[in-house]
Amino acid sequence: MQYFSGTKMISLKIWPRNRFLFGWRILGNVTQNGNGLSYSTNPQDMEYAFEMACSNIRYGPGVTKEVGMDLQNLGAKKVCLMTDKNLRKLTPVKVAIESLERHKINYKIYDSVRVEPTDQSFKDAINFSKANDFDAYLAVGGGSVLDTCKAANLYASNPKADLLDYVNAPVGKALPVTHTVKPLIAVTTTAGTGSETTGVAIFDYLPLKAKTGIASRAIKPTLGIVDPDNLSTMPERVAAYSGLDVLCHAIESYTAIPYQSRGLRPANPNLRPAYQGSNPISDIWCRHALQITSKYLKR
Repeated sequence: MQYFSGTKMISLKIWPRNRFLFGWRILGNVTQNGNGLSYSTNPQDMEYAFEMACSNIRYGPGVTKEVGMDLQNLGAKKVCLMTDKNLRKLTPVKVAIESLERHKINYKIYDSVRVEPTDQSFKDAINFSKANDFDAYLAVGGGSVLDTCKAANLYASNPKADLLDYVNAPVGKALPVTHTVKPLIAVTTTAGTGSETTGVAIFDYLPLKAKTGIASRAIKPTLGIVDPDNLSTMPERVAAYSGLDVLCHAIESYTAIPYQSRGLRPANPNLRPAYQGSNPISDIWCRHALQITSKYLKR
């Protein structure tokens, strides 16, 4: 398949993969310069590596009650507990608060997280965090809560940054994160987004009516808490939707462009994106996720 762009002919070729559906192989990379588009097909310029930033996960029934001690171990003096208004009334947040108080951790609650965050709801959480100068964060909730807390931590740690500085291109500038963020413990209350393990925060950018996000290893939670007790009160539909989320993520990852076919390698390793394409390690987990969802989702 070919299409004409500027003065260059761009070629796309279907990549045979002998596994699940198909992926697209990009034979080169298009970049913008002062004279328009430039294109390279030199194999020596292409990506040749992938990098996995391993997540710190604690799993077990009742482990939410340990978060107060975790923050104490981190030396936290002023913690932002971030959640939403519904969850604030429920057991996961109550258990987290009991743990903070038992270990005498000073905290302040932000419960105005919006389901399906927007640029404005991100800004509200960021402004709250900037005003209170927190030295650690505790997020209790689903993907919306965890992503909002990541963004609040990122921008409160660098108050001069504009929202679009770290937002993915082409909506934002996609600048690399070079400053240090505060510790963040993420307590998930759903089982689909995996946000407690990733350096990604997704939101709707209202001016363009577009969904975009921030992707950087720097905002990956310090510790993810996966407590089965927090899922016991999850509504039936939410449980089903979480399973579909797992299925969609697995298909998306398994059929992604292979990492070595993504395009030009970065000039600096710290510019390698958080999502780099399919690779032998992620394929193992994708296949496992597809197997268990096909087995249990109907249930």
